[in-house]
Amino acid sequence: MKLSEQEAKLYFESMWTLQFFVNQKLRIYDINTFDEYADTGADVKEKIRDALFENPNLIDSFVQENPQNFPETTLRIISEWKNFIRGNFFIERLLKKYAIFIQEEKVYAVVGLSQSFDELIHHSTLPLYVDTVLLPFQGKIIYDGLLGFRNIYFGGGIKRSLKETYMRAKQNNRIIDDLGTLHDKNQKPVKLNSLKDWTPELNELANKAKNLKGSAEHPAIYSPAFSLVKASIEFAQLAVSGSNDSENLHKTLKKVSRAFNKTHSTLYREEY
Repeated sequence: MKLSEQEAKLYFESMWTLQFFVNQKLRIYDINTFDEYADTGADVKEKIRDALFENPNLIDSFVQENPQNFPETTLRIISEWKNFIRGNFFIERLLKKYAIFIQEEKVYAVVGLSQSFDELIHHSTLPLYVDTVLLPFQGKIIYDGLLGFRNIYFGGGIKRSLKETYMRAKQNNRIIDDLGTLHDKNQKPVKLNSLKDWTPELNELANKAKNLKGSAEHPAIYSPAFSLVKASIEFAQLAVSGSNDSENLHKTLKKVSRAFNKTHSTLYREEY
């Protein structure tokens, strides 16, 4: 959930050099050398960082002037920072590979810098409301190193809403893990032709299920249980058909629900 040591070193060297350049251009603080800037506190870096993202044109100026003679690969990384996203985010959960940041309906997979998020944040404190800047970095999303924590307690309604936003994005392959491909490329549709076709197996089950019939001689649970099996198979057949017919899927799911409710009622009435 964090950059490698080499990647983190590259990031901080690049970002602090850029921020030092911004300070020289805007004359915010009297700092004369890069080493002097590197040793400054978080409050100084935060003010200069704010100035950078309020004047993103300075990123182009830095790349053009290249005062530190960075290689082309590093300049390309810095140039991509123009695609930054700044604002307030909910950190909804911590996963093995990244943390989930949510801003409105957008869900971002964010990697830590020299520390993983579970070293900075305890799971019990989630969700957290933070102020930060998200940046592209070599095909990943990172934050810029400064997290402004908001001491706010969230009730069950907010937590459920954030969880639903995450689950919806996950189900529809909308989790954004690369800001460089954000526009019209953040969705990763499943290649249906690469999936196993379950139609033959489901058709076979449907044919066998036709013979499932309850009668007065059978226990009462047989008939609703068989109806539930048939409705479930029908729903599965429609689901794998590739038609994406939402209306019929919902209609068939209601049949499953009715069969389930009838089965539940029969079990409830049963006297053992």
